[in-house]
Amino acid sequence: MSLPIAELVPPHIRAFEAYVPSRPDPELCRAYRVERLHRLNNNENPLGPPPAAQRVLAGFEPPRASVYPNGDSFFLRATLGERFGKDPERFLVGNGSCEVIASVVKAFCDKGDNIITADKTFAVYEWVAEFSGFEARLVPLKNAAFDPLAMLAAMDGRTKVLFVCNPNNPTGSWWRRDEMERFLRGVDGRAIVVLDEAYREYVDDDDFPDGMELMERHKNVVVFRTFSKMYALAGLRVGYVCGQKDVIDYIRRTHVVYSVNSLGQPAAVAALEDDAGHILATRAMVARARKTLLPAFEELGLPYISGAGNFVMVRTPASDSLIYRQLMRRGMMVRTMTGFRFPNWIRVTLVQEPVMREFLAAFREVVELVRPGGGA
Repeated sequence: MSLPIAELVPPHIRAFEAYVPSRPDPELCRAYRVERLHRLNNNENPLGPPPAAQRVLAGFEPPRASVYPNGDSFFLRATLGERFGKDPERFLVGNGSCEVIASVVKAFCDKGDNIITADKTFAVYEWVAEFSGFEARLVPLKNAAFDPLAMLAAMDGRTKVLFVCNPNNPTGSWWRRDEMERFLRGVDGRAIVVLDEAYREYVDDDDFPDGMELMERHKNVVVFRTFSKMYALAGLRVGYVCGQKDVIDYIRRTHVVYSVNSLGQPAAVAALEDDAGHILATRAMVARARKTLLPAFEELGLPYISGAGNFVMVRTPASDSLIYRQLMRRGMMVRTMTGFRFPNWIRVTLVQEPVMREFLAAFREVVELVRPGGGA
């Protein structure tokens, strides 16, 4: 008698579709018959980590790989505490921000509870809630930005967490101080408010509502940040959450220790201690790339969305999957946006100017090919 596997699986898991990542670059190069790919799909920082972090990576001694990492990222939490003027116990470090998203949901949600976020934002908030058996209430964006009034209206007595991606991935929009304050007053401490600031370091504006400051006046605010984007440690998977100590204590109960590796922890420490020049150089690279791409999109007559962060979105004259395949044949890997509920849009990471020019040449060629009469 065969085991009835499906009958052992809860309905919310059976209904959930697994995310399928792309194949490794060598396999993609072979499939699309190109010698190399420019990765413009994951908002990675091609400048690499800050110099001090690079030295940590180069100096990692292989015998250390046989020793378990520090279980709670002690030294990294101490560095974060010093950087932000907070008790290190108010920080929890995870294997990328995805792990801390899961820890927050597990800590505060029970059967019948819900979380609220936008319909077109970082999808992991929705996924974690759904595959954990909780309702994800998705509020439509308004003018490509989170809609605070609609999010407040979606709340009820079973709302436990509201996720605000600020700046938002993929639109780059962000709430200013007054808008954030009105929203937090509207929540009035009834639920946890997560401010996901993965792209915060790309914003150079005094009107940005810094979550590290907001949490001192709004005790229900917790902040996510990551070393994957600005700090270019995506391959090492280091993210963290900060909040009031009692809030973090509850999240810690659901969190798996030893999940952050022995290389990622000291590399993140070094990155924080040597980031000023790196941040300026990265912002300058992104600004130059934006100035290269946006006029070209206008010339092509294609709508685009360009906010904060190291990415832009552009609407394509054909399906995003077709554009993706055509660009892949030219060695350019972009993000299709149908999965983000932006059908026929692509997202492009902003990188060094020579690569941006190479991308534009390929993109122009593809646009001409797929437009009516172009022959695709």
